[in-house]
Amino acid sequence: MDIDLALRQEQPAPLTADSTHDAKRDFESWDRSNRMSLMIMKHSIPKAFRGTKSEEITQAKSFLDDLEQHFAKNDKVEMTSLITSLMSMKYKGQGNIREYIMEMFHIASKLKALKIELSKDLLVLMVLEKWTLNELISHCVQEEDRLKRDKIKSAHLVSASKDEGKKRKYQNEAVKGPAQKKQEQVSNNCYFCDKPGHLKRDCAKYHAWRAKKGLPELPKAK
Repeated sequence: MDIDLALRQEQPAPLTADSTHDAKRDFESWDRSNRMSLMIMKHSIPKAFRGTKSEEITQAKSFLDDLEQHFAKNDKVEMTSLITSLMSMKYKGQGNIREYIMEMFHIASKLKALKIELSKDLLVLMVLEKWTLNELISHCVQEEDRLKRDKIKSAHLVSASKDEGKKRKYQNEAVKGPAQKKQEQVSNNCYFCDKPGHLKRDCAKYHAWRAKKGLPELPKAK
C-alpha cells in the first residue's frame, strides 16, 4: 500500500450502489492511505505547530495545507516584528557604536531568511538617518576616543606583561644562592683546564696532553 497515496491524489468520488469493483478498490486504498497519513502526522507534529482547526480536518492533504498556512502566518508575524525593531532601533549614546550597527545588520539577515532582502546601501542609509549631522560627528569623535583608549589599554597590558616577565627573571636570579651560581659557572668550564668558553673535547691543552701520552687522536666534532 502506498501510504502517501492520499497526498498525491485527490479523494475519489464517494461510493454508491452502482460503483464498480475497481472504484471501490481505489476508494478503499485512498481512504486507508488518508487515515494512516493523518494519524502519522498528528502524532509526529506537536500541537504547538498546528492550527486550532487541524483537529477538525479529515483529509491528509488539507491538513498539510492548513499547516503551511499556519507557518505562513507565523512568518508574517515575525517579519512584522523584525521590521518594526529595525525601524525603531536607536543608539542610546552608550556602548559600542559598531555593535549597534552590527545588530541592525543581524536583523537584516533574519529578514533575508524570510525572503525580504534589504540592500547594504539601504541599511547604511537607515543607520545615517537616525542621527543629525552634529550627532553623527559627535558619535564618530566618541568612537575614535574609545578606540584610542582601547589601544592605550592594550599597550599597557603588553608592557605590564613584559615587566612581569623581567621581574620573575630577576626574582629567580635572586633566589639562586652563591653555591648554585658557582655550580652553574663550573658546569660551563672545561673539565680539563677548568677555563670557560669551551668543552673538554675542544681543549687544545687536552689534545696536547693526549699526544704527549701517545694516545690516539680524537675524532673532530661535526
